[in-house]
Amino acid sequence: MNFEIKSMDLSAAAAGKADALVILVPQGFGPVKGVLGDLIGAVLKAGDFEAKAGKLLAMYNVAGVAAKRVVLAGCEAGTARQVRQAVSAAVTALKVPNVRRLLVCFAAPADDAALRMAVQAAADASYVYTTTKSKPEPRALAEVVLGVPDAAPSQAAFALAVATVRGVELAKEWANRPGNHATPTLLAGAARELGKMAHVQCEVLGPRQVAKLGMGAFMAVARGSEEELRFIVLRYTGAPKNEAPTVLVGKGITFDSGGISIKPAPEMDEMKYDMCGAASVLGVFRSLAELKPAINVVGLIPSCENLPDGRAVKPGDVVTSMSGQTIEILNTDAEGRLVLCDALTYAERFQPRAVVDIATLTGACVIALGGVRSGMFASTDALAASLSTAGDDAMDLCWRMPLDEEYADGLKTHFADVANVGGRPAGAITAAKYLQRFTAKYPWGHLDIAGTAWKGGAAKGATGRPVPLLLHFLLAQAPAQGTTADAAKAPAGKRASAARRKV
Repeated sequence: MNFEIKSMDLSAAAAGKADALVILVPQGFGPVKGVLGDLIGAVLKAGDFEAKAGKLLAMYNVAGVAAKRVVLAGCEAGTARQVRQAVSAAVTALKVPNVRRLLVCFAAPADDAALRMAVQAAADASYVYTTTKSKPEPRALAEVVLGVPDAAPSQAAFALAVATVRGVELAKEWANRPGNHATPTLLAGAARELGKMAHVQCEVLGPRQVAKLGMGAFMAVARGSEEELRFIVLRYTGAPKNEAPTVLVGKGITFDSGGISIKPAPEMDEMKYDMCGAASVLGVFRSLAELKPAINVVGLIPSCENLPDGRAVKPGDVVTSMSGQTIEILNTDAEGRLVLCDALTYAERFQPRAVVDIATLTGACVIALGGVRSGMFASTDALAASLSTAGDDAMDLCWRMPLDEEYADGLKTHFADVANVGGRPAGAITAAKYLQRFTAKYPWGHLDIAGTAWKGGAAKGATGRPVPLLLHFLLAQAPAQGTTADAAKAPAGKRASAARRKV
């Protein structure tokens, strides 16, 4: 989908060429001259329309308006949340094959957050998955033009919104693909494609290289599958190479049967979504390549399947992680933390400023927070604050969970250094405590996205979260100049000190 932003008042919107026109109407809309201003004033006065968020009034062939379809969409006070609700409702109502070009016009000035949400909501509401359909219904909406009173001050916010959409849609694409169309090898192929973009490099390690590294926990999970594991290393270099990167680690279990501790059959198909953490890392790198911020980022994706066969790891087996710590695998369905712990150890070599792992890790987090907020854990208050602020700014919310040392007691075992599960109570926290054992050498954050990365039931599909949160978190670390070209001009000492102040 293509996006464009233009300076536009209601008179210009009336003359704008489009298949449909959406006018975002706030409460307290004042008198405005012109056909659209008169129309809005009349329907408000008559009580046929109210400007509450999500309320719509659809019209056809309005005299004096170029677009055949006109939708008035209430956005109340015009907050980012209300604009998102309004645009989502309007675009969903206009989801028909012959609406290819859409004009969305703000009837009143809007802040940058509202503008970003208008772009993201239009993309989200019009998204269609087609990859594995024999006769795919293509995405009808091909172009969205955003009309605002003054476009010039909003260019940066608009660019961020469009880049976020690119990343979110890549994450959705790979998360939605069935397991046989998103194997570890295919996921590595997607990463290699990203490696062709500006400032991005990709390296893919196979079983022999992973074995040489001593990633015994990761290899244990992959043993039950015919599909070979892949360890994907992405690098985005927007700042001088001597500046410490932020590392993102995405869980890449492309299908999770539970292994020998096999899951119940109902809804097991949704375990193709167990690589949403990996998909979000791919999405973030797609956005970074478009925005070109003056930062360094590393993405690590340990990817494999978790299946039960004669070679599969068994409950009670003890394996040795890359860190040298031994792990008793009490439940083979707690495999995500096994692949992540080796990737977290691998992250040490980059001497990172911070490491954040992203994983559909525990059903317990779904019970705790539902699908509204991702569970967030952090080893430092500063990192927790940065992630929380990024989530608020991006409207991709998270909630900090505790890491009290007492929660680690359930991971004790007589037969290894640590067990991979700690029982049902506080399951999301004990999983985080397990991961924390492998992160002593850097500030560490963990996002449990089991409840937010996808939706089940009739609305089944990936959400693309937490790409927006991660992108805002990373961009907050960029120096004030904000681009790779600007970073090259800044003195190294200033760049380094600015970076240190951010986390």
